[in-house]
Parts: sequence; structure tokens; C-alpha cells
Amino acid sequence: MAIRLGDDAPNFTAETTEGTINFHEWLGNGWGILFSHPKDYTPVCTTELGTVAKISPEFKKRGVKVIAVSVDPMDSHKGWINDINETQKTTMNYPIIADPDKKVATLYDMIHPNAIDNMTVRSVFIIGPDKKVKLTLTYPASCGRNFDELLRVIDSLQLTSKYKVATPANWKDGEDCIITPAVGDAEAQHLFPKGFTTVKPYLRYTPQPNR
Repeated sequence: MAIRLGDDAPNFTAETTEGTINFHEWLGNGWGILFSHPKDYTPVCTTELGTVAKISPEFKKRGVKVIAVSVDPMDSHKGWINDINETQKTTMNYPIIADPDKKVATLYDMIHPNAIDNMTVRSVFIIGPDKKVKLTLTYPASCGRNFDELLRVIDSLQLTSKYKVATPANWKDGEDCIITPAVGDAEAQHLFPKGFTTVKPYLRYTPQPNR
């Protein structure tokens, strides 16, 4: 069954390159990203894992833990990590789940009927502190994931979870936000002391409230 936004993120226990974890316990009270790979030693995924290692300070700054999953066994992961470090000029600094029995892949609906050789599709799940799924994305094998976009989404999710705002198209951290329609003008004046600009009754911009 497909995982939808707002669903509880399924919990599991698994072996990883950094030891055995219980997923929910590993997440703790913070945010997390789980992203999947069809198999080890694939070219696009090699660049993705290396990219995430390079920008790990950006995830840590936002209080986000990152973990990858691939259906290959642990020995294969360890060899692949050597290749990732060498080719991407980095050092892996987050765990990869070994999922040879496809338990995690099945739990998160990563096995699609039309996938070649029943390989996992390249999915991303952002999970909030409440263990709810906040975002899902699925990419084709030929297109590398945009982790700058995932950081942008996390900034938006974390902002909108604390304030009654939404973020407009192409929004980036520090830019003006949109006041949600459920907030009346009188309440908006109280909630947003920096003021707001009304373009239409349903479209009101305000400076980012936590800046």
C-alpha cells in the first residue's frame, strides 16, 4: 500500500553501515530523510550519496538526520562506500541500510510492479518529529536527485510547522511568505507584527516571521 502524506512513517529494525538501528529511536525527536537506491555500484546513486555526504553540515544545521537504503548486503555497501569516497572526493558520514530481504523497501512501497528486476525505485521520504511523512518524491533512474531542493523543502516544512504561513513558488529561506487563508486580517496583525501586504484578499505576503 502506497505511503501518503500525513501517514505514520513505518518503523523497522535494520542493520546499517553504522550498526543496528530501530528507525523511530534513531530519528529521536527530530526530522529525518530516508532515501532509497536500486542497488549498489550504480552511477547516479554514487554521485547522490557523495553529494549528501558533502552537504551533511546543511542537514545538521536544520536538525535533520539522513539515512540511505539499498537492497544489497552489508559487504557490498562497504565496498561501495570506498568507491563513493574515492570518486566523489568525500567521506561517507551517515548510514546506509542493508536490505537484502527487501523488508524496508516493501514496507515503504519502494518495489513497483514495472521496475526492472524488481529493484527499488529511487524514492525520498521526509519525516517530521511526529513521525509523520511530510514529503514523498520518486525519481527515474536516469535523473539525479536535487538535494538543494530537498533543503529548500525542509526549510519550508520547518517554517510552516511553527507559523501560520505557506511558502510561494520558488521560495527560498529568508524571502517573504504567504499568510494562510484561515488567518483573518485582525489575527494576522497580531501574529505578524512586521506587517503584511494584501495583493488579493486570499493572497497576503509577510516577511518571514522567524527572520
